[in-house]
Amino acid sequence: MIRTRTAHSPGVPMHRFDVETLTVGRWRNGGGATREIVSWPVGAEGFQWRASVADIDRDGPFSAFPGVVRTFTPLTGDGVRLTAPGGFDRTARTEEPLEFPGGLELVAELLGGPCRVLNLMVRGDRPAARVERVTGRVVPPEGHAGVLHVLRGRWRAGDGGAPLEAGQGVWWAGDDGAPGGAVEPLAPGAAALWADVAPVE
Repeated sequence: MIRTRTAHSPGVPMHRFDVETLTVGRWRNGGGATREIVSWPVGAEGFQWRASVADIDRDGPFSAFPGVVRTFTPLTGDGVRLTAPGGFDRTARTEEPLEFPGGLELVAELLGGPCRVLNLMVRGDRPAARVERVTGRVVPPEGHAGVLHVLRGRWRAGDGGAPLEAGQGVWWAGDDGAPGGAVEPLAPGAAALWADVAPVE
């Protein structure tokens, strides 16, 4: 059974981010730029899991990440068609997560011009994460890491800080229990993407 904590119980801290203030790293091929939210463990040479936001400017190839399961969710634009040798041909629609092996040699085709996407990568040969669009209260399971990225509306995080707005969010590690609070919308019409990362065995 998954155990959860109440919104007022202590736990792992939530770390805030604003996409517009994250460091921008341009792609080597010039086709886009990445803003890293978190690479866990922080400061390590390799990652167990990593979340970032990418701006894709034009059609072109993606870098391959062998040994990683990747979830790709467009935040803006009309969608992205992803193809790879061997018959892989999928279309990621706005706010609809698409999961695939990170080792694929992908080529992206933008269906409506430049777009922004949320990228989640988890090391391992099987899925260990779930990304979903949420409109209600989120209480992360104990022992799980994760990210919540606001799509629209205002949200309240369990850290007691100022409300989160579109393009902002929180992330938390999962090593020592559950975060110290829930994340919840403050009005109807609010929406967010929640990436729930289970412990990687």
